[in-house]
Amino acid sequence: MAGILVYALTNEGAINKNSLGAVSQAAKLAGELGTEAHAVVVGNVDDAVAGSLGEYGAAKVFRAKDAPEGVSTPAVDVLAKLFADNDYDYAIFGGGLLGFEIGAGLAARIGAGITAEVTGVKVEGGKLVAQRPILGDSLISESNYKGKGVLIGRTNAFEATQSGSAASVEDITVDLSPQAGKVRLVKRGEQRGADINIEDANVLVAGGRGLGAAEGFQLAEDLAAAFGGGAAVGATRAVVDAGWFPYAGQIGQTGKTVAPKLYVAAGISGAIQHKVGMQGSENIIAINKDANAPIFEFSDLGIVGDVQKVMPALTEAVKAKKGS
Repeated sequence: MAGILVYALTNEGAINKNSLGAVSQAAKLAGELGTEAHAVVVGNVDDAVAGSLGEYGAAKVFRAKDAPEGVSTPAVDVLAKLFADNDYDYAIFGGGLLGFEIGAGLAARIGAGITAEVTGVKVEGGKLVAQRPILGDSLISESNYKGKGVLIGRTNAFEATQSGSAASVEDITVDLSPQAGKVRLVKRGEQRGADINIEDANVLVAGGRGLGAAEGFQLAEDLAAAFGGGAAVGATRAVVDAGWFPYAGQIGQTGKTVAPKLYVAAGISGAIQHKVGMQGSENIIAINKDANAPIFEFSDLGIVGDVQKVMPALTEAVKAKKGS
């Protein structure tokens, strides 16, 4: 078994959270396969940052300093060379648009099978089997690979776990293809509400149509503020489509997958498309005036009531508990 290669995306000198999760997942699987997980970073990444991937399970880290970071074609060239030189069996990517683009390009280049939106991976018969939701996330399909495989995770599907020490970093030189040599990242685009960080929040207060209007999100903001640092506000697709909240805060099948320690669902019915984006939360509190709302089926604590009355009371209770 030749091993698993993970592409680790960097941004402003830091490793992407989903990439760390992919490294941890690859290391776990490699251990079961009796092989190693290696990682690769593209661009002039600091020694300590690149080496820190070893703390998440990477046995070795490759660095392609001369390849431009943040664009797909050069990264595909780098990964394809590593596959040719080391004969890896699998590549694993964390969630995110760039990971999808690079993963698809690599699969086409090396003739590998590819599975996107992966939420789980297991070992069967000495090979990897990728699991992904289908049919509105109501069923799980499994992908087996005849040859090499490329697995692209859903956002936040893989948990980043520190289990090792710093890894050695090996610089590599890759002759970029003519088209890749012309690519440069000019500017990272920022969308409306891009400063909303719901993926790293320990406490997430999510609002749905039950909040009544865009102004109703002030209730969610107040509750998040009462919890303090590490708390953020998110929303359902219906709310985002209505223009009440920025897309960067959308949770669900067509938005982001989150897994905070505490998830407060305010005025959210709990449709399957939303459930798949937050069901990994450790504790779920639901507030809805409809006692038959689906959200109560998978919440740890359900409050049947008017969010306009319950939310302010809950905010005051949190403030009193925290002594603020």
